[in-house]
Amino acid sequence: MGPVILKVFIIALALSLDVFAVSVGVGVRPIPGYRKLRIGLAFAAAEVTMICLGAGLGAAAGHLIGDYAGYIGFAALVGVGLYMVKESRSEFSETSRLNLASGRGLILASLSVSLDSLGVGFSILYIGVPMPVSLIVIACVSLGATTLGLTVGQMLGRWSEQNAAFYGGILLALTGVLFGVLKALRIG
Repeated sequence: MGPVILKVFIIALALSLDVFAVSVGVGVRPIPGYRKLRIGLAFAAAEVTMICLGAGLGAAAGHLIGDYAGYIGFAALVGVGLYMVKESRSEFSETSRLNLASGRGLILASLSVSLDSLGVGFSILYIGVPMPVSLIVIACVSLGATTLGLTVGQMLGRWSEQNAAFYGGILLALTGVLFGVLKALRIG
């Protein structure tokens, strides 16, 4: 069970660095504790929802194109990771300036940080981790990363926001490459 949890934890960590990056930007402004929990729960729920949507699309693709769907899913991980790297090097997005106290701002921020989870969901069926385990681990790590990002954001400022997204993208892309190689070698 250890290697199974490690696989999903690597993905959860990569996704949570993206969430952490946005949370740090938001956390530059003081936010009460109850709002941190609310933001964390919204981000985690959005991550899980997008993963489920992506998994549904991935399963449909798997029925249509067979074993190659796994490789396409791993390529999606690489693509999402590279996109995160690119976005981390552009000007900061509007997400970090949203007022998360309002319903609309919280919904928009949650959707924006969870779009990468759609691509992850596409490939998550092919890494050999039971879906409920994946969703629980990803939700917990996302909640923790959000809370930590909001708290640390006051101290670290914008430098951390930009670099956390960059390293999260690198980790996600490398994860896709690693899982693709393991599948090709029939190791994982």
